[in-house]
Amino acid sequence: MCGRFDKHTSNEWIARQCFGRALSGPESSPRYNVAPGTPIDALTRLDAETVYISPMHWGFRPAWAGKDAPEPINARAETVAGSRYFAHAFAHKRCLVPADGWFEWQASDAGKVPYYITSAPDTEGVLFMAGIWEYGAGDDPVCAIITEPAAPSLASIHSRQPVVLDPACLEQWLDPELVDREAVRRMVQRRDPESLRFWAVSSAVNRPANDSPDLLEPITPGT
Repeated sequence: MCGRFDKHTSNEWIARQCFGRALSGPESSPRYNVAPGTPIDALTRLDAETVYISPMHWGFRPAWAGKDAPEPINARAETVAGSRYFAHAFAHKRCLVPADGWFEWQASDAGKVPYYITSAPDTEGVLFMAGIWEYGAGDDPVCAIITEPAAPSLASIHSRQPVVLDPACLEQWLDPELVDREAVRRMVQRRDPESLRFWAVSSAVNRPANDSPDLLEPITPGT
């Protein structure tokens, strides 16, 4: 799954360095412990020329679904295109959620150990997680991050992971004219999991109120 991540790279840097464009949308402050139910930065392309970076509520409940509908933070890659709840968004409202890394919890005899997963040195630093969005109540955008079975190199930590896209297919993922689900699946390329690194971090990340760079520092499990 993907239930917590960090994003400290600025939107301005992402827009210019990853897309070659000036920022369209608000800047945001660094966040080292982004939790569900809060606004997260998401990239959309609503026309042929402009990429927008704007906040969306992390929890997918479209306005049409009603106030008692579920509010999932993740959508499974295996079923997202055919699900009544997600299919329209997958076809017409795909987004990217930029992150510097994400957290997963590994089960152990001593309890769950948090790990931080991020880019290896000398690789593309920002990760782009595949997402979907819709308008929620009051026309405020809501989103979910798409997940899939974990790559073998990450499966020892958790059985699932976010779909992290290769930089080569970011524009296609955002293309509003690409609506056929098989065409989308053929187009999507995952980032090479060998370009990722991970390490255990402090259990302080368990509390969403903790939000500082030291949450990313490696520790020895059990300390």
